[in-house]
Amino acid sequence: QVRLVESGGGLVQPGGSLRLSCAASGSIFSVNGMAWYRQAPGKERELVATITSGGSTFSSDSVKGRFTISRDNAKNTVYLQMNSLQPEDTAVYYCKADVQVHPGLYANPYWGQGTQVTVSS
Repeated sequence: QVRLVESGGGLVQPGGSLRLSCAASGSIFSVNGMAWYRQAPGKERELVATITSGGSTFSSDSVKGRFTISRDNAKNTVYLQMNSLQPEDTAVYYCKADVQVHPGLYANPYWGQGTQVTVSS
């Protein structure tokens, strides 16, 4: 059993910052790619940023230059530093991790439960 637990969401004023964390735990052999997605009310879930186990990153155009994804492989944890937050960043943020539970098995995707980020004055 693999579990992803997110934390760090909340209410912030426009221009403010938040740092999200997502820790993977359970029966883990290795964690490959990790990512953050978000889903605003009435919209589809969208990719925010990804990071490989080697540290290569990708950010969507909507957050590039404002959000930074990073990870601590020793802790199986991924972070999302969000700066210059705007009301359009309001959404539930989900982390995703591709986890290999056994060396003989392929990695499967696991999702966190989501954490609410609200940007409002």
